[in-house]
Amino acid sequence: MVADQTFTNKLRVRICGVLIQNDEVLLAQIHSPITDKLVWMPPGGGLTFGEPMKDCLKREFKEETNLSVEVHELVHVNELLRQPYHAVECFFEVKKTSGTEKLGKDPELSWDRQLLHDLQWMPVDKLSELDFAPSSLIEKIQNWDRRFNYPVF
Repeated sequence: MVADQTFTNKLRVRICGVLIQNDEVLLAQIHSPITDKLVWMPPGGGLTFGEPMKDCLKREFKEETNLSVEVHELVHVNELLRQPYHAVECFFEVKKTSGTEKLGKDPELSWDRQLLHDLQWMPVDKLSELDFAPSSLIEKIQNWDRRFNYPVF
């Protein structure tokens, strides 16, 4: 696999949202440029210079899921470091305020280079059976009522 220059050799800050309802979590399936495989992960994307994290997450969630959300507490931080990729991912708890979920798109990528493939509500107790990223977030989601007992990083 040839690394996509859009995401390589630079530090990226990604802001993602964990939306849980009725023991299910809303996940986007993306074609990972890092593993060249389809993986499931909470919706989110790249922070732009000068953009507040909460604004980024509201924008990314709307772009990818068609949902408007309210951003709550930071629950998890993941550092991805796998040359030529380096990303710091911040995961916030979000609550839906309006909209009906529908797979969106990445406006910064052309139609033939879209990473988004699917959007699904997944039972939290099935996360271990999925290609899920980051794996460090699974236990926290599965024990959501105790999420603040876990370290953020």
